[in-house]
Amino acid sequence: MLNCRRMVNSKRRVLVTELEYRKAEASFLSASGVECVRASDAEPDLASAIREAHVSYVVVGARRYSGPLYDALPAGGVIARFGVGHEGIDKAKATAAGVLCTNTPGVLSQSVAEHTMLLIAAAARRLIAMSTSLAQSRWEPTIGEELQGKTIVIVGCGGIGRSVARIASLGYGMRVVGCSRPGAPPPELPHFDRVTDDFETAVRDADFVSLHMSAGPENVHWLNRERLTLIGARAWLINTSRGSVIDEPALFAALAERRLAGAALDVFAHEPYVVEEGGGDLRSLPNVMLTPHVGSNTVEANRRIAERALQNIALAERGAFAQMDLINPEVLSRR
Repeated sequence: MLNCRRMVNSKRRVLVTELEYRKAEASFLSASGVECVRASDAEPDLASAIREAHVSYVVVGARRYSGPLYDALPAGGVIARFGVGHEGIDKAKATAAGVLCTNTPGVLSQSVAEHTMLLIAAAARRLIAMSTSLAQSRWEPTIGEELQGKTIVIVGCGGIGRSVARIASLGYGMRVVGCSRPGAPPPELPHFDRVTDDFETAVRDADFVSLHMSAGPENVHWLNRERLTLIGARAWLINTSRGSVIDEPALFAALAERRLAGAALDVFAHEPYVVEEGGGDLRSLPNVMLTPHVGSNTVEANRRIAERALQNIALAERGAFAQMDLINPEVLSRR
């Protein structure tokens, strides 16, 4: 059911799934030229709401949409992803239906980079363990480490990876090594001491390995048992990209056997987190820090994401398709 603000005007109506609406309510309420209306994120309910309200535009979150959504939207409609990752959207079905799909690249890089560095700093100073001890009335000062001079390996040198490099280099004085796709010419990038396309070479002297990879099928379980053995025992693994890039049972084994110093994870193969079949519970390990996929969940990033999603809808209205953040550009050939 819709929770609508009925308005008698000429504004276009945009449905926004509930969680995403709450994240940036002020931006959706103040949006110019459109009326943004809350809707359920459950696909059958969302599809019904689209038909009931006769809308062409919807802003959605990370939930997976497999069928009814694409049948409900008219050709030329827009599915605007509130965020960057778009594995929940079936681009083939959307394209077949003539529906344009967008995401919001770039606008959340600072927030995710800051969260990455927060996890790294917390690992270096043993923050979680000390805070837990004090909460249990134990006074147990722990010796930490400075980040200055330490080596961070950034796997994936896109916008977020480059933001992490900037903060790590300029803010903490860390040595930054980039790891690009195998076979891709290593680019010269600011704030990186060097960039290589060879993972084994990149992580050889790592103190921290931070993943910033996309969630494409080619990257599922990319960090597998074999690659985990290449990371030294003193290194911490950080993942603020996508949970699917890590083989979680293999990671659990490496952590439990202390073949890695620790892991700080913001993303998981299944969210909310559940133990993967054949693996152990990461929450049970003392050398693991976990956060519930909040890397981009800041006031500022949510505002920018909402504005960018609505901008993509406005561009579609004007027919300015080349300026949109299209994730299924092949749909244009069907128009």
